[in-house]
Amino acid sequence: MNVRVQRVAQVLKPDAGRVLLRPFRITDDSRIARILGRLMALSEERVETLLACVFERFSSRHADVREFLSEQYERVRGALFTDAEISETRKLLIGAHFSQEYALEAAALFNPSMVPHPDQSKTPEGALRYILSLRSTGEGHISSISFRTGTIAADGSLSFDPPGQYVRAGRTRACDAYEKRLFRRKLQELGMLHPIAEQVLAALGDAFGFRELAVAVERACRDAGIRAPEQSRETRGILLLARSNYEVRFATEAPLSEKVLFPHGPTEINGMEDARFVKFQQEDGTHIYYATYTAYDGRVAIPQILETRDFETFVMSTLNGPAVQNKGLALFPRKIRGLYAMLSRQDNENIFLMYSDMLHFWYEPKLIARPTFPWEFIQLGNCGSPIELPEGWLVLTHGVGPMREYSIGAMLLDREDPLRVIGRSREPLLTATGAERKGYVPNVVYSCGSLAHAGRLFLPYAMSDQVTGVAVLDLKELLATLA
Repeated sequence: MNVRVQRVAQVLKPDAGRVLLRPFRITDDSRIARILGRLMALSEERVETLLACVFERFSSRHADVREFLSEQYERVRGALFTDAEISETRKLLIGAHFSQEYALEAAALFNPSMVPHPDQSKTPEGALRYILSLRSTGEGHISSISFRTGTIAADGSLSFDPPGQYVRAGRTRACDAYEKRLFRRKLQELGMLHPIAEQVLAALGDAFGFRELAVAVERACRDAGIRAPEQSRETRGILLLARSNYEVRFATEAPLSEKVLFPHGPTEINGMEDARFVKFQQEDGTHIYYATYTAYDGRVAIPQILETRDFETFVMSTLNGPAVQNKGLALFPRKIRGLYAMLSRQDNENIFLMYSDMLHFWYEPKLIARPTFPWEFIQLGNCGSPIELPEGWLVLTHGVGPMREYSIGAMLLDREDPLRVIGRSREPLLTATGAERKGYVPNVVYSCGSLAHAGRLFLPYAMSDQVTGVAVLDLKELLATLA
């Protein structure tokens, strides 16, 4: 039996006009000094003329140009060869010379996941507001996480809201509090629980902030005769671990489509890829949103996790344990028998299940499914978090077959024992056709998370790693093929 697939006509395409303000980083101190020298030599009249031109060309493209330029001035002011007071106009012009625009989705807008919006207050009866997360890729092939919103109407029709006027990166800072117990365990997992680390931890309370940690590290370095904590192998790893756990805050008034999570932590500086969002029900009945994603530092790709309650504040955290390997971790939307549950891929071929009593530590993966049908002979993986239905856990899968063609299928797991596979797709539900086959990586359809609503499955998917569409399937028809 074939499942009817209805493709939504509207497609989300990358827009090079969506630009983000970013620091223009120059690492050569002598070059920075020369640039500052040239700017300091300008007359005040010339400075005012040049800054007016900057604002004329860029203020309509960003919500907070003045504030951003001021921050970039503060970043380089230490390289000035004077303590003399300078005008606010000159400070902003200096900031402009160390700023740039970044077209975050100029290359691709793909690998989506879909979750219910936390605010359904103005939604018509029978309809559902949703959030679509997307992998936006721009210059240098750096990927960030962006968002769109929309509505599924009572009749099953789907619409996208127009994106906001601006793009904003939010305020990034180190986490306010680290738990010593968890921090110690992470250091131990990474093989960094050496005597200096023990000395640092001994100086800290059960909970501590980044500033307290930095002071303790500096004190331990002095005692050990280490001059530069950032350059010492023993202490650099402690600070890198702390910086990999951070939060991003956005202004309340900013529309979600204007918010972008741009790589910040040391493990993800070259990309935050393929976020799999899930609305997670906690044991007290409240909900929190998690997303597992792949952090890429230019050499190594490792899984990480973020959490948010309101899509205004996001907390990024490291994941640890021997089972945290490979890409494509996908968290179940609730605990099972008192434990967190996660799908994983340990070996580039098979789907595994793992349990843990702690969200950030994973140890024992157990095999669920191996490539079985020709369309998945090369590789089998998940396409997002499992969806709980009365019949079981619905897992969308991706398979790689001949000619490296990616297709999307499904399998059904037992609700009480997800290690038991009830059924799985013998044939793919979705394969790239027509124009979908053309793109950055041809012949690929891929998703990071679907949404079930009113008897339908809404499956957002990337087309050849470049653009994003949505397919709609009848759940009864789909489940009938998995019996």
